[in-house]
Amino acid sequence: MDKYYLYPATLFASDTSYEVTTVLGSCVAVCLWDNVRQIGGINHYMLPLWNGQGLATPKYGNIATEKLLQRMLELGCSKSTITAKIFGGGEIIDTHISSFNIGERNIQIAKETLADLNIPIVGLSVGGKLGRKIIYYTESGKVLHKFIEKTLGN
Repeated sequence: MDKYYLYPATLFASDTSYEVTTVLGSCVAVCLWDNVRQIGGINHYMLPLWNGQGLATPKYGNIATEKLLQRMLELGCSKSTITAKIFGGGEIIDTHISSFNIGERNIQIAKETLADLNIPIVGLSVGGKLGRKIIYYTESGKVLHKFIEKTLGN
């Protein structure tokens, strides 16, 4: 099985077997899975909404999930057989320092976008104060994840 590391502000989908790894803090990853075609895809976005200025990239949740769905459809998936899992959105920045609530807003845009697209959410691990490392298997839709403690350098 091939391996792929998913960087922030990107997405990945494949009709062949891949193990896709990414690390999330306040970012969110949406994993899409077509159980009929057995094709999976994942995005990793940093901010909830594109404001209409500059490029509409997968850096933004509302763009990333729609672009991922588009890629899945290009691979032959049917929207009616796609389900979603959501990961991340931790508030890893002390809320005394930042009141932007990026993690929570990223989670909310994932839920809203998937609802608008009529894609059911079948699993999630979101929020909290810790980061997450996830490993997504495109051929099965299986996701492994573990929590990551924030560590300080020497």
